[in-house]
Amino acid sequence: MNKKQPNINVGAAILFIIFGLLFFVLLFRFISIQVTGEAGGQALAAKAKQLYEGQNVIEAKRGTIYDRNGEVIAEDASAYTLVAVLSDKMTTDEEHPRHVVDPEKTAKELAAFIDMEESEIYKRLTVGGNPFQVEFGNAGRNLSIQTKKEIEDLKLPGIIFQQDTNRFYPNGVFASHLIGYVDKAKNKDGKVVTQGMMGLEKSLNELLTGTNGSFAYESDLWGYLLPNGEEVIKPAQNGNDVYLTIDKKIQIFLEDAMSKVDEEYNPEQMIAIVADPKTGDILGMSQRPTFHPKTKEGIDQTWRNLAIEDSFEPGSTMKIFTLAAAIEEGVFQPNAQFESGTYKVTEKSPVVRDHNGGKGWGTISYLEGIQRSSNVAIAKMVKEQLGYETFREYLTEFGFDRPTGIDLPNETNGKIVYDWPLEKATTGFGQGTAITPIQQIQAATAVAHDGKMKKPHVIKEIVNPDNEEIVQKTETEITGQPISKDTAKEVRDILETVVSSENGTGFNRYNIEGYEVAGKTGTAQIPKNGGGYLTGHSNYVFSFLGMAPADDPELIVYVAVQQPDIDASTNGAQPVAEIFNPVMKNSLSYLNIEPTDYAKLQVNETPNVSGMSVETAKQKLEEKGLKPIVIGDGKKVVEQVPGDTFNMMEGERVVIKTDGKLSVPDLTGWSLRDVMKFVKISNLKLNTVGNGYVVEQNLSPGSNLSDGDYLIVDLQPAHRESELDGEELTPEGEEDKENKEVTD
Repeated sequence: MNKKQPNINVGAAILFIIFGLLFFVLLFRFISIQVTGEAGGQALAAKAKQLYEGQNVIEAKRGTIYDRNGEVIAEDASAYTLVAVLSDKMTTDEEHPRHVVDPEKTAKELAAFIDMEESEIYKRLTVGGNPFQVEFGNAGRNLSIQTKKEIEDLKLPGIIFQQDTNRFYPNGVFASHLIGYVDKAKNKDGKVVTQGMMGLEKSLNELLTGTNGSFAYESDLWGYLLPNGEEVIKPAQNGNDVYLTIDKKIQIFLEDAMSKVDEEYNPEQMIAIVADPKTGDILGMSQRPTFHPKTKEGIDQTWRNLAIEDSFEPGSTMKIFTLAAAIEEGVFQPNAQFESGTYKVTEKSPVVRDHNGGKGWGTISYLEGIQRSSNVAIAKMVKEQLGYETFREYLTEFGFDRPTGIDLPNETNGKIVYDWPLEKATTGFGQGTAITPIQQIQAATAVAHDGKMKKPHVIKEIVNPDNEEIVQKTETEITGQPISKDTAKEVRDILETVVSSENGTGFNRYNIEGYEVAGKTGTAQIPKNGGGYLTGHSNYVFSFLGMAPADDPELIVYVAVQQPDIDASTNGAQPVAEIFNPVMKNSLSYLNIEPTDYAKLQVNETPNVSGMSVETAKQKLEEKGLKPIVIGDGKKVVEQVPGDTFNMMEGERVVIKTDGKLSVPDLTGWSLRDVMKFVKISNLKLNTVGNGYVVEQNLSPGSNLSDGDYLIVDLQPAHRESELDGEELTPEGEEDKENKEVTD
């Protein structure tokens, strides 16, 4: 026993020393934490705050892009990603499984809702390697809330959804290069954010992108809000909404016509623009190739907005502005004669040839030269009448040597080649010098509206959606006045004969029933690598720059089609006309621009019958040879269309509105011109189908009228024998051509 005692004492001493050291270490640690407030390099107060305070991000909404009338073009919408949980560890109750337990049934059910074959879905659900969960690629992404609900109703175990925000483009292919698109990308902080990648989505990205908010709160250890805990809410600031000058209806007219021509003629490229010459508003802009902003299908074909990022030789549409310069300078003599065919600008320069192989049309007037689009006429005007220096000044006045400044990204500038006499002369008819389509539109606004050139723009206004404050508003901007009002009128009168005269290159191609069109055709050569130009029947850029109504244009439409697939018997203007004509006609009709009937020469001034009794008003109108149409069952006239300053044709309808209840008349046999009078006085919206005279209407005769109703009329060409009543039905003013003596 005595031998063991010393060993026990030594062991006890060692244990005492060890526990003593541990005590002093713990004491030192305790004092250190108390003094510094840190443990493990972290502030304990902050750690406690993090443990008992939660914070959620309040997502900001990206701004919506609208058309000029408030129709949605691009907006944020909730989207869902389909996910299948495969790990059986998620299931704690076998009666309520939380993973996929029947891959075969699940694949069969899901195949009805997503764009993926049942076999491929099954393959993903049975993939090896024991993954926790799987997704279904593009087929399972961007699902609508309706699709999500329908899949949830199947009650498939293990099928869940992840919520996200997706950019929604409800109109599909719709001014795609102008609008652009968004995609997910990492910002400078490494976070994945929604980023504009092209067009306005890119150039206005900062204005469209909002600032996220937050919701901070105090909670217990398990994350439940404490009863008296403090809550701090920082609201999200949503992105600004953008209202464009684009008109959805006109843009759809444009896209439909472009798609039809693209399918039939398969051109290399196409460009089309619709503009309001009085404001510079771009109402429509389209191109081919294009792409779908959601699926991105077709985006690999071109990244450029061809209307503003491409310059090319315009061809004969340039003659509009050469003619305008000559008229403004007082040197254009429409009846003066010249020898067409060929012309040498200098003794050593190559010959300028007219477009019919240099044959020309003999000795003709300069007016006929414009109608026939004679290159010789224009070259002589530039050299002999205007002079090179004066013409060069007009090129600047019309804005061809600078960008327009349109509110779209990446606008390029044209290139005026103006060194040698031949280059100066050929610039007059659009060869050698390159300009952009949007530069042509800007210059054309001067011709269309009193000589005043308007800056083109696509943004109407930008609005803060949180407080309705206008952040930015675009006003009409006059960028110059290269010509006078009288000159503009004379140019339009001459350009109208390009379409209406048998000598005109636009004759029987760009005529629109009921409207006078002023415009100029273009057939531009395409430069080839190594110099010179491509040859062949279809190797041109065929174009038309037109405005209507010619007397006071409300619209300008420019169309260019490059290298369409046409045979030798098809004129290159055909695909251009198949875009220009329906777009211009439908747009004018949609905007309620009254057509003009020209057949009757005898006109009368409409008497003012407002305020008269209905019977007296009818008598006054009938005395003038006019046909009154009474709208409403009242006794007194409160409004009439046309008014008392409008020149009328004998037998034409005058619509008078009474102070009583309004009803729909029988429009059968009415011309579009008369229908639009009724639409105007009744505050209706009009859709038309076909051309000619009304054979069917959607609003029943005698039914009540309400402001904003849609009137749809089916128009068909008039027949000599009306199927409706057996009487001869002749368009107003049309005469019996067989019995009419024709004189020049």
